[in-house]
Amino acid sequence: MLTHIVCFKLKDNSPESVARTAAVLRDMEGKIDELKYIEVGTDVLHSERSYDIALITKFESMAALEAYQVHPVHKKVIEHIVQVREASVSVDYES
Repeated sequence: MLTHIVCFKLKDNSPESVARTAAVLRDMEGKIDELKYIEVGTDVLHSERSYDIALITKFESMAALEAYQVHPVHKKVIEHIVQVREASVSVDYES
């Protein structure tokens, strides 16, 4: 398995904005065959170093992750994220 984690810091981190973007991410569930697991969490500490949203996804292989990256559903999510994010960081590892 391959685990793909992305954390997002939003331009507008109001509760409504965070909830809207978290819903956009969660909406991928069940729509992309390669996506075997998805979890979306929103920050509860709100510290200086906090990011607003964490996305944790799992894939069976690197090829599956690559297929996810170009899937039309994921591309629509990227369109939203590009508009709302201030910053993002990611890590990918074998699990």
